Amino acid sequence: MSKKTKSVKTVKASKGKYVYCFGDGKADGDGKMKALLGGKGANLAEMTRIGLPVPPGFTITTEVCTYFYDNKRTYPAELQRQVEAGVANMEKIMGYKFGDDKGFPLLVAVRSGARDSMPGMMDTILNLGLNDQTVLSLGKATNNERFAWDCYRRFVQMYGDVVLGVQKGEGEDHEPFEVVIEEYKHEKYHADVEDSTLTADDQKELVARFKKLVKERTGKTFPANPWDQLKGAVGAVFGSWMNDRAIVYRRKYNIPSEWGTAVNVQAMVFGNTGTNSGSGVAFTRNPANGVKEFYGEFLINAQGEDVVAGVRTPEPVAQLKKHLPKPFAELDKVRKTLEAHFKDVQDFEFTIQEGKLFMLQTRNGKRTAAAALKFSVDMFKEKLIDWKTAIQRNPADQLDQLLAPIFDPAEVKKVKVIASGLPAGPGAASGKIYLNADRAAAAAEKGEKVLLVRNETSPEDLRGMIAAEGILTAKGGVSSHAALVARQMGKVCICGAAALVINYDKRTVSVSGQTFKEGDFLSIDGTAGTVYAGQLATAPSEIITGLLHGNKTAQKTEKFRNFQQLMKWCSQATRLEVRTNADTPEQTENALSFGATGIGLTRTEHMFFEGDRIDAMREMILADNLADRKAALAKLLPYQRADFTGIFKALKGYPATIRLLDPPLHEFLPHTKEQQLDLSKKLGITVEKIQTRVAALHEFNPMLGHRGCRLGVAYPEITEMQARAIFEAAADVVKKKIKVKPEVMIPLVGFKKELDLQVEIVNAVAKQVMAEKKVKFDYLVGTMIEVPRGALTADEIAKTAQFFSFGTNDLTQTALGISRDDMGNFLLPYTENEIFKKNPFATLDQTGVGQLMEIATSKGRASRPGIKLGICGEHGGDPDSVKFCHKLGLNYVSCSPYRVPVARLAAAQAALEDEAK
Repeated sequence: MSKKTKSVKTVKASKGKYVYCFGDGKADGDGKMKALLGGKGANLAEMTRIGLPVPPGFTITTEVCTYFYDNKRTYPAELQRQVEAGVANMEKIMGYKFGDDKGFPLLVAVRSGARDSMPGMMDTILNLGLNDQTVLSLGKATNNERFAWDCYRRFVQMYGDVVLGVQKGEGEDHEPFEVVIEEYKHEKYHADVEDSTLTADDQKELVARFKKLVKERTGKTFPANPWDQLKGAVGAVFGSWMNDRAIVYRRKYNIPSEWGTAVNVQAMVFGNTGTNSGSGVAFTRNPANGVKEFYGEFLINAQGEDVVAGVRTPEPVAQLKKHLPKPFAELDKVRKTLEAHFKDVQDFEFTIQEGKLFMLQTRNGKRTAAAALKFSVDMFKEKLIDWKTAIQRNPADQLDQLLAPIFDPAEVKKVKVIASGLPAGPGAASGKIYLNADRAAAAAEKGEKVLLVRNETSPEDLRGMIAAEGILTAKGGVSSHAALVARQMGKVCICGAAALVINYDKRTVSVSGQTFKEGDFLSIDGTAGTVYAGQLATAPSEIITGLLHGNKTAQKTEKFRNFQQLMKWCSQATRLEVRTNADTPEQTENALSFGATGIGLTRTEHMFFEGDRIDAMREMILADNLADRKAALAKLLPYQRADFTGIFKALKGYPATIRLLDPPLHEFLPHTKEQQLDLSKKLGITVEKIQTRVAALHEFNPMLGHRGCRLGVAYPEITEMQARAIFEAAADVVKKKIKVKPEVMIPLVGFKKELDLQVEIVNAVAKQVMAEKKVKFDYLVGTMIEVPRGALTADEIAKTAQFFSFGTNDLTQTALGISRDDMGNFLLPYTENEIFKKNPFATLDQTGVGQLMEIATSKGRASRPGIKLGICGEHGGDPDSVKFCHKLGLNYVSCSPYRVPVARLAAAQAALEDEAK
C-alpha cells in the first residue's frame, strides 16, 4: 500500500480505485475518508489500523453510488474485478473460500455506510453466500446443523425482503416472512414460541416455505450462486439510498442526496453459535444523560439484527460480565481504546463468536443535548479534548432543549396524543384553555395556568400570549405570529395543529372525538409538537431557574455549571456579537442573563397594546386633522418614554436598536361591530366614523402596503413623537449616570429619500431634547434592510444610514415573493421535492436572500466603511443563518431572549470553523 493512499483526506479516490480493503491490521483507507468511504467504512479502516479485532472486508466507495444513479443503475467496468480482489483478500485472511461447498464457506455481511450516520434508514443483508450446498458444509464444519440452517433462514428472509422486494403489500399489516414464521409456529407448536427454540428441521422447513413465498411474490427462483447474491445485495444497498425512509431522514437532518452511500462487505462472524456467543450494541457513555458508564444491550446466542429488531428482550451490556467474563473484559478495554482514539463518545456493534470478540462498526454516538453538554465538559476535564473542541461537540440546534421545561416521562406514558402540529416553541406546558386573549389574561391574573388556543394569533392577542403558559394554534407555521412571539418570550408553542376544530361562539375545541370547553385542561409539548388531554406535571430547566430566578439550588447542579462553562468558552471564541429582540425591561434582563450584549430590535408597536394606550393610538388613527392627531400622540408620549426608560436602565449601557412604528394602522383598529361600539362609547365618536376609517384603511396586501417608513412620510408627527420618547428617556437616564446608546431604526426603506426625510425629523428632535434637557448623548440613526431595492441601492442609502439591520423575515418574503403566513399550503411538497432544502423562514436562503445581503453589505461598506451591520429577523437565532452572518462579516445577530444561548454557541462555532481553515 502506497503512502499516497494512506494520506487520502478528500472525497476523490485514487484514480479508478473503487474498492478499499481492510483486515489483518492493514487498511487502504482511514478515518479521515468519510466522504469517500462513508462513516462506517472509514471507521472500520481506522479500527483495523489501531489493532482492534475487526473481521476483514472491503468498502465500495460513494463515487460508485454517484455513478450508479448517473448511469441508469450500472457500475464502472473495473468494479467487478476489484470486488473479486476484495473477496480474495478476505479469503486469504479468514482461510475460507467464498461459495465453498466442501469446507467452511466464507459468508459475508453487506451493509450501507453513508457519510453521516443514518441508523436504520438503509438496508443490511447478513449470511450472504449460503445456498442448499454451502449450508450443509457450514453445518458439517461447525458440527452445528441448527446454527447453519438458522443462518440460512435469516439470509433468505433478509435477501427476499431487501433485494427481491418481498414486503408488505396493500392491505397487509404484517411482514410476509413473519406471517410465515408465525403460521408455522402455531401449526407445529400451537403457540408463539421464541425463534431461538426452533430446531434445525424447523429452520429447514422455514427456508423451503420462504423460497416458495419468494417464488409466489416475485415469480423468480431464489438465487443460489453466491456471486449473483453479492451483486444483488450491492445493488440493493445503493438502491436503498433513495428509499422513502432514507429520503425523509436526509430531509430532516439536512443530509444532501448527492453525497451517496458506500457499501461495506465484511466477513461474517457469528453470535448465534451457542451460549458461548452473542451480539450487542453499546455506547462508551450514556447517550441520554451523559454519565460515564458502559451503556448498551446484548443477547447471548444471537446475531446483531436480533438486538435491534426487538424479537428478544436484550440484557444490559454490564450483565455480559456474568455470562462471558473474558470477552467482557476485552470489550471494556476496547471501549476505552475507542474513546482515547476517536476523542468522542462511540456507538459500536460487536459480536462474540465462541468466546472471541469482534468489532463490527463504530461511529460517533447520537446524543441528547443534556448528554452532549456533559460529554463535552467531562472530556475536557479528562484532557481528551480541548475547550475549542468541547464547543464544537454541542449541536447548536439542540441547545434550546436544555432550557425547555419538560413533562414528567412517567406521566406521558399514561396518556395518548390527541393532536400534532409544528413544534414552534420548545418545552412543555399544561393549562386551562382559553380562546380569547382578554379572558386568558383575566384567568391568569386570578392565578390560573392558562393555554391560549386560537386558529391563529395577531398582535392584539399579545396580553393573552404573555399571560399564557403556552400557545396552541390550529393554523400557521413556524414563522407565524404565534411562533415568532412565543420564541421571543420563551413560550411553549405549537402551530398548525390542523386537527383542532375551534368554535369561538361555543367556546369549544373539538379533536379526536373529544370536545373541550374553556377552562378544561390541555397539555402541549412544543419540542415534539404533541397535544395531550388533561393536565400533565412539568418541571422547569435548572438553567432557567438558576439564570433568570437566581435559584441557588439550581446553580449548584452539574447541568447549570456545565452550561455556564460552555457559554464562557463561547465568549472566548466568538467574533460575532449576539443581541436580543426585546420590547420590555423584563425581556431585556432575561436576554442579558443569557449573555446578550444589547438589543438588536425593539418593536415599538407592541407597546401600544398595553392598558389604555391602544385607545390613544386608535384616537390618533381616527383623527381627521393634524391637531387632533398630535393631541392623541401627546397622550402616547409619556407611555413610550417610560417604556424606553425602563429598557435603557435594564440595558446598563449596552446599545438598543429601536424600530419606529412598522405595522399598517388598520391592525390597531377594532374590526367587529361589538368592539367598534365599545370604542365609540370610549372616545365619544360615532360608530359610522370608525367604520368609515376602517374601510378607508383596508389594504388588499398589507405586507406591501402603508406601513414602515411610509407611515412616517405620510404622518411625520408619528416619527416625531416616537423620536422624542426615545431621546427624552435617554436624557433622563443619562442624568442618572447610566450610559445609553440609542440606535433609531427606520423600517422598510427602499429609497434614500424616504430615509432622508425621516432622519431629518429624528435629528431635529434629538437636538431639541438635548437643548431642553441640557444634556448630551450619542445616538445613531439607521435603517432596516428588508426590501430588495434597499439592498440593491445600499450604497446610496448608506450615505445617510449609520447602520443597517437586516430584517430577514420581510426580506425573505419580498425576495421570494412568498408570504410566510400562507406558505403552509405548499411547504410540504416544496421540501419533499427539495425546492426548499429547509424552510426559508426558519433558515436563511443563503443563495437568494443571502446574495441580497452580500450586495447590501458590500455596497454599504463602500459608501460608509465603518457602518455597523446586524440582523434582527428570526433567522438571527438559527445556527446555520448565524454562521452565514459570521461569514458575511456582520457585527452582530439579534434574536429572541431564549435563543441567545443558541446564537452564542453558533457564533462561537462559526469562528472556530473559520480559524480551522
